[in-house]
Amino acid sequence: MACRELLAFLLPFALVYAQDPRPKLNIVIVEGDGLVNNIRQRVAGDPVVQVEDENRKPIGGAIITFYLADRGAGGVFPNGSHSLSVTTDNAGRAVARGIKPNGVNGKFEIRVTASHEGQTARATITQTNQFAPAPLMTAKTATILAIVAGIAAGVAVGVTRGGGNTPAAAPTAPAPVPPTIITPGTPTVGGPK
Repeated sequence: MACRELLAFLLPFALVYAQDPRPKLNIVIVEGDGLVNNIRQRVAGDPVVQVEDENRKPIGGAIITFYLADRGAGGVFPNGSHSLSVTTDNAGRAVARGIKPNGVNGKFEIRVTASHEGQTARATITQTNQFAPAPLMTAKTATILAIVAGIAAGVAVGVTRGGGNTPAAAPTAPAPVPPTIITPGTPTVGGPK
């Protein structure tokens, strides 16, 4: 009988511990997954995550830690480390600003951990470091450059002919041609030649 009494006594406690009243955390990746970072310009996309409870309500005040690998493709945070901790705002969002990609081409993962009131959640964001080629000139860019070049040429002609902001001189009439004058001389008479 002692076993049954002990079980009856412990059963309510076991049920309380089995039904954890704390909200479960979920990490939603808002931005940054699948981005390609430009190694040449050392430009990377900022990962943005949102922490929500099981009812999809945002959780402010959660601690988010972003982790970058210390080998292979990846980068560092502005403080020079491979991890960055931030707190979610009232909308449950956190941003890992200023990742500087390292010089290694390839895919890498940013591991994300959220913790709030004893609960934790994990997620992974995948990005790629790539040496981006110099951007190709688009038709729109070529048109704009042609217009700018035409304007610059027109200004240059105006400056050289008109002296800058001074209006060009009015055209002048052509110089008159001097008249032909015939003066009589001493007449000479002779035979046919």
